[in-house]
Amino acid sequence: MFDGYDSCSEDTSSSSSSEESEEEVAPLPSNLPIIKNNGQVYTYPDGKSGMATCEMCGMVGVRDAFYSKTKRFCSVSCSRSYSSNSKKASILARLQGKPPTKKAKVLQKQPLVAKLAAYAQYQATLQNQAKTKAVSVEGFSWGNYINSNSFIAAPVACFKHAPMGTCWGDISENVRIEVPNTDCSLPTKVFWIAGIIKLAGYNALLRYEGFENDSSLDFWCNICGSDIHPVGWCAASGKPLVPPRTVQHKYTNWKAFLVKRLTGAKTLPPDFSQKVSESMQYPFKPCMRVEVVDKRHLCRTRVAVVESVIGGRLRLVYEESEDRTDDFWCHMHSPLIHHIGWSRSIGHRFKRSDITKKQDGHFDTPPHLFAKVKEVDQSGEWFKEGMKLEAIDPLNLSTICVATIRKVLADGFLMIGIDGSEAADGSDWFCYHATSPSIFPVGFCEINMIELTPPRGYTKLPFKWFDYLRETGSIAAPVKLFNKDVPNHGFRVGMKLEAVDLMEPRLICVATVTRIIHRLLRIHFDGWEEEYDQWVDCESPDLYPVGWCQLTGYQLQPPASQSSRESQSASSKQKKKAKSQQYKGHKKKRKMPVGKKPVSLSSLPMTGGVRRSFSGDEELTPPPYRTLPAQTALEAFPPPSTSREFRPSLKTVTTSQLKEELLDGEDYSFLQGASDQESNGSATFYIKQEP
Repeated sequence: MFDGYDSCSEDTSSSSSSEESEEEVAPLPSNLPIIKNNGQVYTYPDGKSGMATCEMCGMVGVRDAFYSKTKRFCSVSCSRSYSSNSKKASILARLQGKPPTKKAKVLQKQPLVAKLAAYAQYQATLQNQAKTKAVSVEGFSWGNYINSNSFIAAPVACFKHAPMGTCWGDISENVRIEVPNTDCSLPTKVFWIAGIIKLAGYNALLRYEGFENDSSLDFWCNICGSDIHPVGWCAASGKPLVPPRTVQHKYTNWKAFLVKRLTGAKTLPPDFSQKVSESMQYPFKPCMRVEVVDKRHLCRTRVAVVESVIGGRLRLVYEESEDRTDDFWCHMHSPLIHHIGWSRSIGHRFKRSDITKKQDGHFDTPPHLFAKVKEVDQSGEWFKEGMKLEAIDPLNLSTICVATIRKVLADGFLMIGIDGSEAADGSDWFCYHATSPSIFPVGFCEINMIELTPPRGYTKLPFKWFDYLRETGSIAAPVKLFNKDVPNHGFRVGMKLEAVDLMEPRLICVATVTRIIHRLLRIHFDGWEEEYDQWVDCESPDLYPVGWCQLTGYQLQPPASQSSRESQSASSKQKKKAKSQQYKGHKKKRKMPVGKKPVSLSSLPMTGGVRRSFSGDEELTPPPYRTLPAQTALEAFPPPSTSREFRPSLKTVTTSQLKEELLDGEDYSFLQGASDQESNGSATFYIKQEP
C-alpha cells in the first residue's frame, strides 16, 4: 500500500517552458519530496516524469490531467488567455518594427516560484476570508462548541433514519484516514494521513500523522465529506501523499514511518464513500402527492405536493396554494404524512381540494414509501371512545396532558383530544396510532415523576386521577393496550445532537438530551429556557447526529443569544397574562436568531384557548374551519410537526405502587425494572392486574 512513497529529495532543475519565456524559471526548493506511485515517479513541480506546469498561470499538476496534446496548460481558460496574450505580443512587435517570431511570447510572464508564492498567499487570504465569513454568518462551530465545553455527542448509530445510521460500523477513535493536507504550500491538492482523536456524530477531530502529542494543527471535519478516504486511496488513485510542512523535517524516511504507524491500524471500508452516497438517496421526489395533516385543523388531512427534499426532510406545499407559500415541513418517515386515499380507508376526516384534477407532472406517491405502523388486533379488548389516558400535547410538546379518546378509527388509529382545551366541533383533535410513543396509560407521569398538565380550569389541585375519573364518570384505557417495548437506543443524558424544533419544524437546532424515561427523551434547545423543551421518542426521525446539517446542506440554528431570549421572554409573558397559573398552556414560540435564514416558511401552533390550530391563533367562539389568509399564515409561525416513527411504544419501569383507587378502583402493581433515568435496554415493563 505504501510502496509508492519515498522521502528522497528531488532534482530541483526545471526543464519546461524555457523556450516560451524571456525569463528563466527559478528552481524550486530542494525540500520538496518525490512521490512514487505504482512504480512511476512524479516530481515537483514539472518535468517529463509525470508532472507539468501551466505556462499561463504556473499551476502544478499531474501531466496527464493537463489540457491539449502538448500538456502546456491546466485548463481551456489558460490556453485561450495564452493565445490572447500571444496575439498582443505579435501586434506590439509589428508596431515596433520587429519581425514576428515563430512563437509569440507571453507578456509579463513571472518566474514559477514567484507564482507559487503568490498563489499560496492568495489561498491563505481566501481561507482567512472564509473563516471571517463563517463567524459572522454562521456564528457557530460544532467543533469549537464541543471542545470548549467537553461535550459528548450522540453516536450516529443512534439515528437509524439518518445517513449511515445502520452501517456506521466500528468507526471510532484511532481510525486512520486520508485527508487533504492543508499544511502545505503546494498549489495543488495533496493528501496526508490523519487519525481520529474524537468523534462527535459525523464530525471528527483529526490529527495528522507525525504530530504525535502536538495538537496545534488538530482540526474538525465531517467524516462523510467528499475529501475523506480510507488509507490506500491515494495510492490507488494516483494522488500524492505529502507530509505536513510543520513536521516534514522530523523524518528522513516517511515510508518507513507510515508502515510502522499504520500496521494493524483500522481505516474506513473501501466502499465507505459509496455507502454514504447510497444512504443519501431518498425515494420521495418533487411533484409527488401525499395526504398530510392540515396545519390549521389537526383533525383532518389535506393533499400536498412535495416541493423539495433535503436530507429526507420534505417541504410540502398544500395543493390549493396558488403562490406555493402555504407549506409544511416534515420527515419522509413522519406519521403525519400518508398515501393518497389513506384518510378514506381508516375513516379520518379529509378536506377535499378545490382542484378537480391533478396538475401536470404531479403524481400520487406509491404507498410502500411511507413508514409502516405496527399491526394491531382490534377484535378483542380495545380502546373505546371516552377512555382516559395521558398524551403529549402535539401543540405544546413540553407537556404531557390529561387526554380522552374521542374516536376509534380503523387500523389502530385513534382520535385524541386534550381535556379542557378542545374545540366544540372537535377541530383540534389529533390522530395517534395505538402504538404511538406519544400516548401513555393513566398514572405514567406520576410513576416516572413527570409533571402532568391537568385540564384547563380544573380547580381540585393537586390533580388526582381517581378523583377525576369519578367526577367525569370515565374509565382509564387498559394498560395492556399500550405498547411497552424499548429499543437499545444508546442515548445518554447530556449527549448533543441536532433536533427539529417541532413547534417550528423548518428549524433544526443545537440540542441536548436532558432526561431519558426508557424510550422517551427530553430534548432541550441550547440557549433557551426549559419551557421550550420537547418530549420526543428515541426513534423520532426529527433527531439527527451532530454534523447532519452540514452533510445535507440544511441550515443549523445555533444556541440562542441572551438578548434573543430576553426579548422573547418579555413577549411571552404578555401573551400568558390571561392563562391559569396551574395550566401551562402553549408557550410562545421563540424567534429565530438574528441573521438566520430558514430553509422554508411555514406556520406554527399555539394552545391555551378553547380553539387551537396550527396557525397560532386562539378563539373563544371560532367559526367552523376558519382559514387564515396566506399572508397571515406566513407572518404567524411555522407548523408544528409531531414527526416521529410509529414503532413499538414506551417501556415504563418503576419501584412504586399505584394507589388502589387509581384505575377505576381495580388493584394494579408495578413490577420493578431498571432506572427510569438511564434505561435503554430491551426488557419490558409490566403493569399487572392482580386478582
